[in-house]
Amino acid sequence: MKLVRKLALMALIGWVGSAMSAEVGVTDSAVTLGMSSPFSGPNGAYGQDMKNVITAYFDQINKAGGVNGRKIDLVALDDGYETDRTVANSKKLIDESKVFALLQYYGSSPTTQAMNDVFGPAKVPLVGTISGAGTLRQSVKDHPNNKYMFNVRASYADETEAIVNQLVGLGLKNIAVFYQNDGFGLSGLDGVKAALKKHNMEPSAVGTVERNSLDVDAAVKAIAKSSPQAVVMVTLYKPTAAFVKAMRKINQNPQFMTLSPVGADLLVAELGNDARGIGISQVMPYPFNDTTPVVREYQRLMQGVKSTNYSYYGIEAYITAKVMVEAIKRSGKDLTREKLVQTLEGMSNFDLGGFRVSFTANERAGSRFVDLTVVGSGGRVLR
Repeated sequence: MKLVRKLALMALIGWVGSAMSAEVGVTDSAVTLGMSSPFSGPNGAYGQDMKNVITAYFDQINKAGGVNGRKIDLVALDDGYETDRTVANSKKLIDESKVFALLQYYGSSPTTQAMNDVFGPAKVPLVGTISGAGTLRQSVKDHPNNKYMFNVRASYADETEAIVNQLVGLGLKNIAVFYQNDGFGLSGLDGVKAALKKHNMEPSAVGTVERNSLDVDAAVKAIAKSSPQAVVMVTLYKPTAAFVKAMRKINQNPQFMTLSPVGADLLVAELGNDARGIGISQVMPYPFNDTTPVVREYQRLMQGVKSTNYSYYGIEAYITAKVMVEAIKRSGKDLTREKLVQTLEGMSNFDLGGFRVSFTANERAGSRFVDLTVVGSGGRVLR
C-alpha cells in the first residue's frame, strides 16, 4: 500500500513539474500564435489578405502533421490600424489567449508602441511586421526590447534610397514628398531626406495627410506650388489615390512614386487607369509569375483555396509564416520562447526559395531586398 502511494505521489510530482515547465502557448499537440492587423476600416483589405494566406498555409502544415507533431493555431485580432487597439490586442493575445509568439503585425507606430509597452517587456517574439521603420531595426545592443522583434522586409530607408537614386539618375531635381503623419510616413520622409542629402539635394516641397484620413487638399496646395517633377508618396492606397486624383485634376502630372505598403493591387483597384505610370518600390519577390521557387509555392497554396488573386501582401504573409514555421521546426520538440529567439538569431542567410533572410544575435533587419516596379496598362504591375 505504501509503495502504491509512493508511486502515485511520484507520478503527481512528475505531472506537476511537467506542467510547470511547459511554455505558454505550447501543448503536446499545438502551438498558438497571435496576430494583430487591420481587418476593417480603410486598410482592412491589407490585413484580410495576409490573414487569409497565413491561415491557408497553417492549414496546409496542419494537414501534413504539423510542426514536430504540433498543429499551429492562429488567433487573429482586428486593430483597424489604430495604435491603441494594437497595444490592447497585444495584451489580450499574451495575457488572455496565452499565445506562444506573434507574427505579421501592421504599421510602424502601432508595432513600435506594442513592442515598447507589451510584447518586448513580456519577452514574446514577433516575426514580421508591415513596417520599415528604423526604430524596429535598431541593434539589440542599443535597444534591448528589439531582441524579440524579427523583421522580414527591407527598411523604408532602403526603399526610399532606391527610389531617390532612380529619380536622380533620370535627371530629376525637383522632388517633393507627400507623407502620412504617423510613424510610417515620418520614417519614409526621413528616408527621402537622407537619400536626397547624399546627392546634395532636399525636398522641393512637403505635404502631409493624417492617418486614416483622405483630406489631401492642404498637401496638394503645398506641393503644387513647386510644380514638382516627381513626388514620393509615403502613404497607403486610399490617401495615395486621393492625392494623385487631386493633383491631376489641377494638371499637375509629376512622376509619382510610392513605397511597398501602398499595396499595388489595391492602388490599381482604387485608381483604375489613373494608376498607370506610378512607380512602386517592392520588398518582396514579384508575385505574378512563377520564376521564383517561393512564389511558385505561394501560388500553389492560393490555387488550393481557389484563389488566383496574387499580391505583394500575400507573398509577404506567406514568407513570414514560412520563417516562423521553420524557426519552430528548428527549435525542436522542447519549444520555448527563448529557444525560438536563439533559433531565429542563428538563421543566417536562410534561403526560402529565391528570397533570403538573415538575423544575428544583435541584428534584426532580416532583408534589404528592394525591387522597383511600375503600373502599366490595364493596371498590370511591371518590373
